Amino acid sequence: MASPGGDAEALIDFLNVAWTPFHAVEEASKMLLAAGFKHLQEKDKWDIVPGGRYFFTRNATTIVAFAVGKKYVPGNGFYMIGAHTDSPCLKLKPVSKSTKSDCLMLNVETYGGGLWNTWFDRELGVAGRVLLRSPDGLVTQRLVKITKPIARIPMLAIHLQTASERSDGFKINAQTHLAPLLATNTKAKTKAAASTTPAQAAAIAPAAGSDDSAGAAPPPPPERHHPLLLSLLAEHMQCSPADILDLELHMCDTQPSVIGGACDEFIFSGRLDNLAMSFCALTALIRSCGSGAGEGLIDEGGIRAVALFDHEEVGSGSAQGAGGPVMRDTITRVARALSGSEEGAAERCLRSSFLVSADMAHAVHPNYADKHDPHHGPVMHKGLVVKYNGNQRYATNTISASVFRELGSAKGIPCQEFAVRNDMPCGSTIGPILAASLGCLTVDVGIPQWSMHSVRETCGTDDVSYAVRHFEAFFAGVGLMLANLNVDALPPPVLRGEIEDPSCHHCTS
Repeated sequence: MASPGGDAEALIDFLNVAWTPFHAVEEASKMLLAAGFKHLQEKDKWDIVPGGRYFFTRNATTIVAFAVGKKYVPGNGFYMIGAHTDSPCLKLKPVSKSTKSDCLMLNVETYGGGLWNTWFDRELGVAGRVLLRSPDGLVTQRLVKITKPIARIPMLAIHLQTASERSDGFKINAQTHLAPLLATNTKAKTKAAASTTPAQAAAIAPAAGSDDSAGAAPPPPPERHHPLLLSLLAEHMQCSPADILDLELHMCDTQPSVIGGACDEFIFSGRLDNLAMSFCALTALIRSCGSGAGEGLIDEGGIRAVALFDHEEVGSGSAQGAGGPVMRDTITRVARALSGSEEGAAERCLRSSFLVSADMAHAVHPNYADKHDPHHGPVMHKGLVVKYNGNQRYATNTISASVFRELGSAKGIPCQEFAVRNDMPCGSTIGPILAASLGCLTVDVGIPQWSMHSVRETCGTDDVSYAVRHFEAFFAGVGLMLANLNVDALPPPVLRGEIEDPSCHHCTS
């Protein structure tokens, strides 16, 4: 078992690589391959066997990994941890080329519910997926990450704000105020001229004395992105700007994730929500299987799984989101493959399954302690938070909470509880979405953090290790606990207590 500091440092390494869902899934794939998991393709036939470890990706932004216990029998359940790979950010629009006041700007859209004021005056790079034309006419995809701070969103100086803006707070217009500045037009032209070769200039210039009206080539399509941006991407990928067919890029804060605080107890980083939970779930799954031949699966009768979804921050309603068919497709295919298409295998598997919805939680903020219910105030370094909401914004119930708490308690792992104030709105997670789709027991949990959805968030180092250990305990023990707990087969509740009801005087003796 790694030390608490080791887990936190490993998370830092993961965060510094995983700038986008694409990069998070790529890094997760590398971790799984190194641990002996086999990469599957959804469009291929699957050969699943007890003791096997597998994973697949969808859209390169969602990844599902699962390990089959060597004692698996048809009808046994999936023991799953679900998290998500996306975070609020600024994404380039299909036409990102924009010019304002002789400055080259990037036309972006807001993704998710970010604290957009925190994006001002940050050194920004870009990262994501680029589609390239190959010489044979095929389309290939490449991941790109430019760590150089190439853009910035300058804040308006206080001297140029009106009295009401200064007193009431500067109100951000997402369309007009959040465009990152790439370069001034003057310097962009100078750079373009300096990088243009004589051959390129001759190809661009029309031939002397040519008749433009005779056999003229059709005009080129309008530029969708600044040539300067395309040249930066091409230089990074060592290709020609003309090879770039399309792109899907995020603006990213270039400041690295770090461990900080006077006692080195905090992680300062972007995307903690929800890459911290994604990392902890994946690490716990890999460790629970053991090294080499997967000795950790010898006595396992179920299937251990981790699913990291895209698009949680915008509702999960997509082909690769938790609201799509990804998880049900996985459970159905695996259950049928392992049962030889036995009748009801998938349905019985679902009834025996358990889901941990892992998404970051809200720690009590020392400057805003009144934002929490006084009896439900999670703090850092005290373990995972079990989240409750009677209106089903979280999917936790007494059964699922008790099971999860007891599995940690048996290993000496602390746990906390959270319920929102009655006069405050409550966020939600993939928990209720998947619980409604799969019909299995579900608990919502998360590491407590500050500044959720800021460009820089904060969580505690100890809680990373607590999360990994609690998830390991879940994988190792939930099957046995569920085997001895059938809620719908329990004796009916006692309707009368020890104290007799008072007579209503209408009954005869």
